[in-house]
Amino acid sequence: MIPIKNAREIDKMRQACRTAGSILHKVSDLIRPGITTKEVDQAAADFMSDAGVKSAFLGYRLGHRVFPGNICISLNDEVVHGIGGQRRIQYGDVVKLDIGIIQDGWVGDNATTVPVGIIEERTDQLLRATEHALARAISAVHEGGRVGDICAEIEDEARRNGFSVVREFVGHGVGRKMHEEPQIPNYGKRGSGPKLKAGMTLAIEPMINIGTSDVRLLEDGWTVCTADGLPSAHFEHTVLVTKDEPEILTWRAKTQLK
Repeated sequence: MIPIKNAREIDKMRQACRTAGSILHKVSDLIRPGITTKEVDQAAADFMSDAGVKSAFLGYRLGHRVFPGNICISLNDEVVHGIGGQRRIQYGDVVKLDIGIIQDGWVGDNATTVPVGIIEERTDQLLRATEHALARAISAVHEGGRVGDICAEIEDEARRNGFSVVREFVGHGVGRKMHEEPQIPNYGKRGSGPKLKAGMTLAIEPMINIGTSDVRLLEDGWTVCTADGLPSAHFEHTVLVTKDEPEILTWRAKTQLK
């Protein structure tokens, strides 16, 4: 069953998502050459503490594995679920920041990709296409539509630019839990999948690669990389289905791309 939030619950989601967006904005501003990914992770933890919220990722269990980071920070060919450590961010890197928080029992979830200085032209095109894919996907969110409509917009934008979509990891419903129904793949057929209804809250998150869609898992059991070592990009918003236009709950005034 796909949870439908009532007015009070939607207001709680708005608050949690607004906080998540604010923290992502602050963390994005810290990305610069020389800073370690662990320092970024700790700064995010400090911002969460200041806001009186908890990380939705720290301690997240997947089988016997427990995620050790406060956020997911993934560089270059790392697609998602990177863990902060001693690696220093370099000029020319692309840094994926995925931040989820729990506020008053509700989850806010969002992500962005930050270019560090001037990046390669094709990588810049990747970031722009992925962010545009997210915008196209959000435009397909309306009562009476289908999940497949969202998925098809992402895949179409990736293919139009000569890129591939990650197939093993997907967007999802979000609310009291980090992962609720429905699953929202980055590929699909229009008119297919569950029908969208007002009150659904969806974490839409295109993950798009320059090269192959294939990915591999590192020995840490969490970090996912492209199989060919080429860059990947990731953007995410939590979106509310309404009877009219979609509402971006994690909306933030600043975009990373000029």
